[in-house]
Amino acid sequence: MTENYIQLNKSNIIRLGIRTADGKETGEFLEFDFEDLELPLRYQELLEKDKKNREWARNQIRIIEKREDVKGKKLFSKNQEDEIKVVNEFFKKEVEVYNMFLGENGVQKLLNGRKLGWTTLDEIDELIEKYISPHIKTSQESIEKKIKEKYGKATKRNEEVLKWNTLNMQK
Repeated sequence: MTENYIQLNKSNIIRLGIRTADGKETGEFLEFDFEDLELPLRYQELLEKDKKNREWARNQIRIIEKREDVKGKKLFSKNQEDEIKVVNEFFKKEVEVYNMFLGENGVQKLLNGRKLGWTTLDEIDELIEKYISPHIKTSQESIEKKIKEKYGKATKRNEEVLKWNTLNMQK
């Protein structure tokens, strides 16, 4: 019995390998399908939720700073402990938002064992801006062009059919 196979096209899928600071491959990668119409929407959602998360954290810290401070349970004061809780909650929210865009465990792959912090969030933003964002813009333009080509012709054909029908109905 002969087996037949279908060869799948992966022309618009980009696979980005991840290397350590010293250039060693981690074996991890991020993969993006730039034909996915939802990808630009997820990117936009990432930007919006990131902004909301930062705003939320700032507001929570302002509230804490306005309170009278008292001795905490351990090394830090009560306000400092609460600020740490806010920052940890912020990081948790950010990981969810970024992974929604980067894919499952995307943040962890990019961190390669490091802890999430303010500088690592900035690094992830830079990586997205440098390696992924330009492809999204190009992909969006390509998809728009394909839609206009495909459905623009259909619209012209429909107009011709309507015109022909109108002319024939007048006879």
